[in-house]
Amino acid sequence: MIPVVPPTSRRLVLLPVALAILAGATNPSPSAEVPIRLIVRGDDMGSSQASNEAALRCFKDGVMRDVEVMAVGPWFPEAARLLRENPGLDAGLHLTLTSEWDNVKWRPLTTAPSLVGRGGYFRPMIWPHPHYGKEGALKEQPWKLEEIERELRAQIELTRREIPHLSHLSDHMGFQALGPDVVALVKRLAVEYGLAVDPEALGVRGVGWDGKPEAPSQKVFSFVRVLEGLAPGTWLFVDHPSLDTPEMRAVHHVGYEAVAIDRQGVTDAWTSPAAKDVVRRRGIRLIGYRDLVAPSESRRPGREGAPVRDGPSGLGRPL
Repeated sequence: MIPVVPPTSRRLVLLPVALAILAGATNPSPSAEVPIRLIVRGDDMGSSQASNEAALRCFKDGVMRDVEVMAVGPWFPEAARLLRENPGLDAGLHLTLTSEWDNVKWRPLTTAPSLVGRGGYFRPMIWPHPHYGKEGALKEQPWKLEEIERELRAQIELTRREIPHLSHLSDHMGFQALGPDVVALVKRLAVEYGLAVDPEALGVRGVGWDGKPEAPSQKVFSFVRVLEGLAPGTWLFVDHPSLDTPEMRAVHHVGYEAVAIDRQGVTDAWTSPAAKDVVRRRGIRLIGYRDLVAPSESRRPGREGAPVRDGPSGLGRPL
C-alpha cells in the first residue's frame, strides 16, 4: 500500500527540491568551464598589396578574425573591396596620422598643414627619433586639434562608406599619446559614429610572442606555444601579417629593415597547420571585436566605450 501524503506535507517535501533546482540555475557548478576566446588582429591592411593578400590568407586559411585597415593607405581601394567581399572578417579602421616608411608615403585626406612635413606627407613618427629628428616627430610640431578632428572624420566617413560592416576604431602608432585632448577626441568620434569598443573594460587581456622570434619558423613555434598556454578567458594578439615580396622588401625605416621577413613570419604563424591544430584541439573560439558586444549594440551611435589602441604594450611591433 502506498502511503498518502497530506497536501501540506507534500508542499513541505517539494519545497527543498524546488529551492535546490533554483540554486542550481542561479549558481552554476564551480566546475563549469570558462571558454578560451582569442582575437587575432592584423594591422595595416591597405598599406601594401602584400598586406592585403596576407590578410585574406590569414582569414581564409588561418586564425585571424579581425583586421585593421588604413583609409590613407595606397592600397585602401583594394582592401575595401576585399573586405566587402568577405564580411566574415571583422574590420576596424586604423586611424592614421603618420607615414613611417622611407620609400612609400601617404598623405592626409584633408588639407591639414599642421600634420604634414616635406612634400605634404604625414610625418614619419609620433615621438622624436635620432634619425628623423624633431622635424619627423608629430608630437614636436604645433599640430592643431581641429585639423586632427577634420582628418579623422574624413577617414571614418570614407571607410564607413566603403566597408559597411566596419565595427570599431584603433590608432596607428599610438598617436593618442599626443595628449589628453586627442584621447578625448578619438573617444568622442568613436561613440558618435557607433564604433566604440573597449576590450580592456570587457575583460580582454593582451598576449604576445613567446620570446623574441625573428625567423618565420621561429614565429610558428612561438605562436603555437602561446596558444598552448592560453588560460580560460578572452585574449588579444596583435601583429602585422604580410608577405615576403619585392614590394615589402623595399619597405623599411631606420631600425626596422627586415620588414618583409618579419611580417611573412606573422602570416606563416597565423596560417600554420600546427597553430590551427591547437585551436581545434583546445576548443579555442576565434572572434573579432564585434563579438565583444551585443549585435544590436555594436553599431548603435552613442554606445559607451573607448576605441582600442595600437595593441597592448609589448604586443608585436608598434609600426
